[in-house]
This record gives sequence, structure tokens and C-alpha cells, in this order.
Amino acid sequence: MYEKIIKAATDFGCNFVENADMAKYTTFRIGGPAKLLVEPNSVDALSEILKACKAEGVKPIVLGNGSNVLVRDEGIDGVVIVMGEAFSKIEYAGNDLVKVQAGAKLVNLCRFALEYSLGGLEFAFGIPGTVGGAAFMNAGAYGGEMKDVVWVVNHMDMDGNRGSFQGDGLEFSYRHSAYVDSDLIITSVIFHLEQENPDAIKNKMDDVQRRRKAKQPLEYPSAGSTFKRPEGYFAAALIDECGMKGYTVGGAQVSEKHAGFVINVGVATSSDVLNLMSDVQKKVKEEKGVDLEPEVRII
Repeated sequence: MYEKIIKAATDFGCNFVENADMAKYTTFRIGGPAKLLVEPNSVDALSEILKACKAEGVKPIVLGNGSNVLVRDEGIDGVVIVMGEAFSKIEYAGNDLVKVQAGAKLVNLCRFALEYSLGGLEFAFGIPGTVGGAAFMNAGAYGGEMKDVVWVVNHMDMDGNRGSFQGDGLEFSYRHSAYVDSDLIITSVIFHLEQENPDAIKNKMDDVQRRRKAKQPLEYPSAGSTFKRPEGYFAAALIDECGMKGYTVGGAQVSEKHAGFVINVGVATSSDVLNLMSDVQKKVKEEKGVDLEPEVRII
């Protein structure tokens, strides 16, 4: 099965895994197997892999660090493309611009920017995702968002053709970009940053990291914030006010440290997490009249 895709991956020296354990590819550490997982190592490789997918009649699922996803227990009956370490080059492009491949981790980008005395990305320090995933969902924290620093996003369509969006074409809004509603795959992002004192940048990064460690359950596997922020409210506060902190279903739990996080405290299954999320949504709706929308992407 998927011989053409495997051949394309092999021709370019890309890593691939059959019946891949998706728990190893998500920060939740949950999920059944994927029939085939491929990690492209260049734009050309990705193009050929996508053409092979089309020839095989399969539409791939694309992941970065797997930090905002929950893979169902039954796994994925298809192909997963992981934009990971083999697709993570970061380079200074001059004029305060930094070009970054989609698989680069945000923490590495932040450290790179610090080395070049470029500010603006401090808010992203500690977000456990990749640059592609962050641009895809307009990731943000502590008063900053990707839309504040992203200049151009390069992408590829399912036929292997290249293109890009910038400015209004990116359609950035809360946890949303033009890519959420498309089949386009982000290949790289160009950031426009600003020269700043490196000590000031480092102090901001250290402050963000301290705040994360103090407030978030980083010691447990999770997918980050479980629910989007409802207009006029904070999801964590609503959940806390409904007495759901510490609520547990199987190996999944509403964090006692931060009610906005569902964590894997044991050997949680996807069903555990989904049932817990459903219970939380029902409780908040009943007591507060507010609908909580998942931020985590369920595959």
C-alpha cells in the first residue's frame, strides 16, 4: 500500500514509518496508528510526495509538532505528513527578516532571534509548537500573536504547486488564518522583526517562561489550551467556577493548576479526553450559558 508515496520518500532520503504510533508524534502522547507517516526534508521532496499522494488517491493529514491535536484511538487510515526536524532551517534574510521552514520549533526560532538582537517573538517562547503550526492557527500568548510578526507565508497546494500569502491575504484573526479553511500546506514563514537590546529580549523571554512554569501544567502531556476563549469570557475561569478543576475521566484530567488545560495524567485514551471535554462543555453550558469551542484539533 502507498508504494508511490514510499518511493518518493525513499528517492529523496525522507524518513517514513508504516503503522506509525501517533502517540509518539503528539504532545498529548495519545492516538492510534497511522497507516503511513512521512517526514519531508525539502520543498522538492514535499512536492513529489504530494504528487504521489494524489496518484494514490489519498489526501494527507499534515502535522508539525503535534502540539494542538488529539488523534482518535482508532488511528488514521491514511497518510500523515510531519513537517519536523528534517524541515527546520532558520536563516537571517537581512533587513530584520528571518526565513524559517515550517518544521522549525518556535523555541529555536526565539533563540535565533535573540542571537541577532531581533525582538517581537518573546511571547512565543515556550509555546511547544512549530512555526508552520503557529502560523496556521495564529498562535498567541501574553499579548502577542503571530499576526504581529509574520510578513509572508509560503505554501504548497495538494498538486505540489508553490505560492504565498501576505498582509490581508493571510486573514489572521483569533486562532485563525487563511490556511485553516484551505488544503494548502505551509512550507516556510518570513518574519519581520525589530532590532532591540538583547538583554531586554532575554529578560522578556525569561519572564514569559517563568509565567508559563508557574501557571501551566508543563510537567504533564497535553495539547495546550483545550478550548478557545469565548467572547467576553475566559475558558479556564468558567471551568474553574463550575467546579471542574481536577475532574477526571480515565487517564484524562482537567488540570488542577490551570483549568484551561486537559492533561494526560495516566495512560489516557482519546475517548477519555473527548468524554471529559464533552462533560466540561455540558457543565459550562448548564451553569454559565456559554458554549465552549475546542481549540484542540481532533483527528
